Amino acid sequence: MSEEDKYALKEFLRAALTTGGVFCAFIIIMLVIINVSSGGKPLESSFEVVDKYKECDVVRYAPQQVAEYKYFLYCPPPR
Repeated sequence: MSEEDKYALKEFLRAALTTGGVFCAFIIIMLVIINVSSGGKPLESSFEVVDKYKECDVVRYAPQQVAEYKYFLYCPPPR
């Protein structure tokens, strides 16, 4: 391996490590910003019983900060 090849390899590794370091720092900063913006608490979801079907409850699920509702049936276990 010539001196020129060693120099090119060194430059390539330096660039790869710098890029990886910048990427990791960006991810860490984004995680900190997300944690601070949510107040350190997990986002809450809302569940609401909106109707009955036979012996089951029709439950509306609305995740916070999402503009959609999901509906599902909740039936108590048989006794």
